[in-house]
Amino acid sequence: MLGKFFKKPSAELGDRVPPGQHLATGFPVLTYGDTPQISCDRYSLKVWGLVEPQSFTWDDLMAMPQQEFTADFHCVTHWSKLDVKWKGIKVLDFMKHLKVDEKAICIMEHCYGDYTTNIAIADFLREENFFAHTLFDEPLSPEHGGPLRLVVPHLYAWKSAKWINGLEFLAQEASGFWERNGYHRRGEPWAEERYSY
Repeated sequence: MLGKFFKKPSAELGDRVPPGQHLATGFPVLTYGDTPQISCDRYSLKVWGLVEPQSFTWDDLMAMPQQEFTADFHCVTHWSKLDVKWKGIKVLDFMKHLKVDEKAICIMEHCYGDYTTNIAIADFLREENFFAHTLFDEPLSPEHGGPLRLVVPHLYAWKSAKWINGLEFLAQEASGFWERNGYHRRGEPWAEERYSY
């Protein structure tokens, strides 16, 4: 399998490929459960909890500043893909539309298909994070999380929730699906924070 779908990173990529990772020749798709099929006209992104509740339609999101991003992508299952090209909305631009209570320290990401994952506010509010709707100049396919997914390049990819449709702002940390099933609470690739045991 290593030669066909994955390859060992060369020495000069040591500062870009975290320990224990191999480079993917394609862009693997890993999903737990069925793949939701959500059309843009039915899509909404809701926020609630320690924030003024709001719901954003697809048109609302497309009216926000759109940017292109190039980021490396690291999966907890030991593969990485470098220089992935996306288009979407910077998290910090999206956050300008929210009124968040200062007691919020964590967010639970909610998704179509009932997937959840947690992320600390400090990890969420980083310059490089974005909501993606385009991958390599094509609309983001359902298999890769379309119509919209979060991308958090500095953490393992399970924190970059596919089919995201809600952000719940919390006063204390809670565990999402994989965190309840043995994955690390944070998931930092360079520290190999894969599992909680």
